Amino acid sequence: MTKPIARDPMYRKRAFDADIIELCVRWHITYWVSYRDLVEMMAERGIQVAHTTVLRWVTRYVPEFEKRWSRFAKAVGTSWRVDETYISIKARWHYLYRAVDKHGKTVDFLLRRDRGIAAAQAFFRKALGSTLPRVPRKVTLDGHASSRRALWLLRREHPCWRNVKVRTNRDLNNLIEQDHRAIKRRCASMSGFKSFANAAITIAGIELAHRIRKGQFSFGRGRRRCGWSRNVEWALALA
Repeated sequence: MTKPIARDPMYRKRAFDADIIELCVRWHITYWVSYRDLVEMMAERGIQVAHTTVLRWVTRYVPEFEKRWSRFAKAVGTSWRVDETYISIKARWHYLYRAVDKHGKTVDFLLRRDRGIAAAQAFFRKALGSTLPRVPRKVTLDGHASSRRALWLLRREHPCWRNVKVRTNRDLNNLIEQDHRAIKRRCASMSGFKSFANAAITIAGIELAHRIRKGQFSFGRGRRRCGWSRNVEWALALA
C-alpha cells in the first residue's frame, strides 16, 4: 500500500499540485502575464485551469508567501526616501505609499484610499513596525504637507520619531521616483484593479517579487546564491 504524498498544510483540499499553484502565483506577480495568459501557458502543459482559479490562488497565497519570505529578509538602512504614487482601482485613483533606503532597498509600502495625515501616519507606523529594532535616522519627503505633519504628530506615539531628521529634497527623492516605475509598469499591464482588497494583495505580491530581484533576502552564510534559479530560491523560502 502506497503512502499518501506529504503536502504543505496550506495546500490541503486543493485539487492542483502545490508546484502548479506556486508557479502560477509566482509568474503572475513577477512577470507581465495576465490570468488568461497563465491559463494558456498551463494548457500547453496539459493542465486545465480557469483564470478565476488563478485569481483565487493569488488572493489566498500571496499573504502566506510574503510571510514566509520575510523570515529571510535583510535589514534595510536608516535613511529613508518616502513618496506616494497613484494606483487605479475601479477607475478611481488611490495612493500607494512607498519608502526605500538610500541604497534603493524597499523599506515598506501601504495602499490607501486617500492622501491625508491619517494615511501617512498609518504608513509610517507600518514601516517602523517592519524595521524594528532598527529605527530611521533621516526621512526625505516629497514636500507633501500631510506627510510632514504626520511625522510631527507621531513624536507623541514613539520616542524614535523625535530624533528623526525630516527633510525635503527633490534630487534625493529621485531614487524612489525611479523605483516606482517597476511597480507602476506591472500594475498598468493589469488594466486597473476591480477591488481595493484584491489590489492590496496583488501589489504586495508585486512588491515581494521586486524585493527578490533587488536581493533583499538571504538564506544564511554558506549558501551560495550565484547561479541559483528563481525556482530554487522560492523552494528554499517556502520550505
